[in-house]
Amino acid sequence: EPDVTIVSGLKDTVVSEGDDVTFRCQVSHENARDVEWKLQDVALQNNEMNEISVEKGKIHTLTLRKVTEQDVGTVTFRVGPHTSTA
Repeated sequence: EPDVTIVSGLKDTVVSEGDDVTFRCQVSHENARDVEWKLQDVALQNNEMNEISVEKGKIHTLTLRKVTEQDVGTVTFRVGPHTSTA
């Protein structure tokens, strides 16, 4: 299995309370396994508040819905040993 690397990392984002915010990270290969999103070191699951998806096979996206002050912090995307933060 090829080593999947991060081609385009996360970008810092400022958003108003109550808005949605989307983070994108592009990886080098499609169908990457061992992928994880975290907010403040807490692993995120795909649910009504966090939408996790993959576009075009290589662009991993995380949308945080209706953010609050408690959502302030570091977002981390990890694939294998590689990470990107914003």
